[in-house]
Amino acid sequence: MDQTGKSKWRVRIAAILIFVLGFAAGALALNGYQRWRTGGQTRRQAYEQVLDRLKLNSDQKTQVQQIFGEARQQLQALRKESDPRVVQIRQQTDERLQKVLTPEQWKEFQQMRDEIRNKGRRRND
Repeated sequence: MDQTGKSKWRVRIAAILIFVLGFAAGALALNGYQRWRTGGQTRRQAYEQVLDRLKLNSDQKTQVQQIFGEARQQLQALRKESDPRVVQIRQQTDERLQKVLTPEQWKEFQQMRDEIRNKGRRRND
């Protein structure tokens, strides 16, 4: 491969890495903002606090819980429908990245991605 070809690939790899790192930074910033906004509470604690602050009577509380429960079920169904497509897109992306990155870069990328995912999972618990 000539110098021009190598330069083009380096630019492409740099662009992909910048995109991935920018996406990760945005996700981390959003998560940090959400934690800051809720005072570090879990989602369940924040939900309970909302119910308490609204001073709902028992009938209202039952209805609100039912509404949120139905919304949660709908969102879970939507995730189940879209999960196969998300998995497919991720697999295609991985295949394309593997063709561009060296084996060492690919291994490093996988480690970085796993670290980011694990941090996100721990924060959502």
